[in-house]
Amino acid sequence: APWMSLKSFVYWGTQSRRRQDLTVFRLRLLGAEVVGVEAGSRTLKDAINEALRDWVTNVADTYYLLGSVMGPHTYPVMVRDFQCIIGRETRDQMMQAEGRLPNSLIACIGGGSNAIGLFHPFLDETQVEMYGVAAAGHGLNSGLHAASLAEGRPGILHGKRTYLLMDGDGQIEDVHSISAGLDYPGVGPEHAWLNSVGRVKYISATDEKAIRALQLCARLEGIIPALEPAHAIAKAIELAPKRPRDHLMVINLCGRGDKD
Repeated sequence: APWMSLKSFVYWGTQSRRRQDLTVFRLRLLGAEVVGVEAGSRTLKDAINEALRDWVTNVADTYYLLGSVMGPHTYPVMVRDFQCIIGRETRDQMMQAEGRLPNSLIACIGGGSNAIGLFHPFLDETQVEMYGVAAAGHGLNSGLHAASLAEGRPGILHGKRTYLLMDGDGQIEDVHSISAGLDYPGVGPEHAWLNSVGRVKYISATDEKAIRALQLCARLEGIIPALEPAHAIAKAIELAPKRPRDHLMVINLCGRGDKD
């Protein structure tokens, strides 16, 4: 931030950056230097690689910041604790509006910061169902998706152990999602644990269904969601008709569509 005399460098995969030109424009307007990353698949994974290289090279005068519940400790815990304002507000407002807790929660999963922020304050409420929706891209059988909990296996990336999309040699595979925020080959380690113990059900939605859900939300609610939470809306459309009419389902809309 210029008013603190601190330089800000944002590493951004050029493939992702092209999909979010408005966000790049705002960052530059605020004084940040946006550094395009051409390595690898030119997406989030590669941007994190470059940011970590910068950090360890200039550790004496540099602070590394990651916006999701990923990376080395303490980032998964720190980001989760800040994001828990989402779940606490959901609990308080639902009690005020309905006098009871929600029956289910649903949120999109890339690294998973918005989802863990919603889920964490409800983890001990065993009657509350939770669904994390990953990017199925062109389909789980296509090889062009980012559903690491469905198709991945345990490994270590960016200082964390979690489920990763890897080839037979342990090399990280390229992933795909229409959403720039979901095209990451892994997930936050707490989500990996919640998946292993069965507390949260992790499912996925394709690009096509996410686009249809975005259009439906815009037309029916007057809200243009980002492509990331559109994945959660897509699965809510499938899940809600199977629930009783008095079922309270919370969908986490974690971003604005104008960024896309």
